[in-house]
Amino acid sequence: MSIVPLVATMDGAESEAWRTALQSALPEHRICDPRSLSAAEAASVEVAIVANPDPADLARFPALKWVQSLWAGVERLLTALPAEIGIVRLVDPVLAEAMAEAVLGHVFYLHRRMPDYLEQQRAGIWRPLDQPSAGERTVAVLGLGELGRLSALALSAAGFRVVGWSRTPRRIDGVETFAGDASLEAVIGAAGIVVVVLPLTSQTSGLLDARMLGSLAEGTSLINVGRGPIIETGALLSALDSGRVAHAVLDVFDEEPLPPDHPFWTHRAVTVMPHVAAPTDMRSASAIAARNLRTYFNRGEIPGPVDRAAGY
Repeated sequence: MSIVPLVATMDGAESEAWRTALQSALPEHRICDPRSLSAAEAASVEVAIVANPDPADLARFPALKWVQSLWAGVERLLTALPAEIGIVRLVDPVLAEAMAEAVLGHVFYLHRRMPDYLEQQRAGIWRPLDQPSAGERTVAVLGLGELGRLSALALSAAGFRVVGWSRTPRRIDGVETFAGDASLEAVIGAAGIVVVVLPLTSQTSGLLDARMLGSLAEGTSLINVGRGPIIETGALLSALDSGRVAHAVLDVFDEEPLPPDHPFWTHRAVTVMPHVAAPTDMRSASAIAARNLRTYFNRGEIPGPVDRAAGY
């Protein structure tokens, strides 16, 4: 029975719930609180399950070879962990389906002009607004990994014209796809709604800056369910104030929780969501983590480690 610590920044009740779920999914190994380990036990640890861990806590394990993340995003781990430690991110169909559901809901919220109707409600105005059909609306999905792919397919099935963009070429049935920096400006310039589902890497940080936002058609709307720093905050506020961006639905931010004095809270053209687009499902994530750990313990293989150069 190998020792597998759960190293996480969580309150006690949440950590205990995760340990219980993980232990149930992987009964042949010991899932434990790292604080319970002796120095000899810590020295035997080869793999840890992590969720926003403190790097100092992982430094207790000199034999550590890799970590299994319980989250899809791994940008913090890439900067915090030594290069020799492998990182496996969570690739969960349940999470991807939740993301597609959130993206579809946010797109319909904008497409059916809910922000405009809310403005009218506050002003006591009863006025039907013009409404194009879904087929007349082009939605650009930036990021075509598993989360973006399912989101693009859901939008296409709902009748929208969907274009997809990624850093490397991808093919998705029913979706026109583009790749590389040279095509990004044209992709977002042709869309009425732009959805960001990109991971945060050195290449995507600040990708939508003032110049790129300036290529949007007047009145385009934005949805960010990827990572906050992908869109430059100052540039976005300027684009919102000018009307270049009609409305932004933001689920992710440079700093989380969003500070109480941040201008996004009170901006009339911003909808703030508390990073809830695709919450991790404890049961499915535990099953996936267990499967990956069995691959390692049974075959000595680290399953699908993150490409540190690519950032995902």
